[in-house]
Amino acid sequence: MRFDPGLQPERTALAWNRTALSIVVGGLVALRVLPALVGAVGLVLAVFVVVAGAGLGLLAHVRSRRTTGRLVAGAGALPDGRLPAVVATVATGIAVIAVGVVAAAVIAGRP
Repeated sequence: MRFDPGLQPERTALAWNRTALSIVVGGLVALRVLPALVGAVGLVLAVFVVVAGAGLGLLAHVRSRRTTGRLVAGAGALPDGRLPAVVATVATGIAVIAVGVVAAAVIAGRP
């Protein structure tokens, strides 16, 4: 059976790009908000999120090209689920940190 490239690989690549872009935008918003709430720690966390989003975009691009190449050639194993697992773990970590920062700001009286 031959691989039909269709639009599925493009849709998947676009979904990864949207995910990476949303993480970068969230980091940029955090760059604006977090330093005022928690100081230098907030700045470091926000920069980490921006860099993580940019890195995700790069890794997703490489993964997409590799996967599509293997499917078209009909040879080789497809990538495993490590990248989606890392993205889910990082997103969960970012969410937990964000909730902690907001809770700390509310407790400190800075809404």
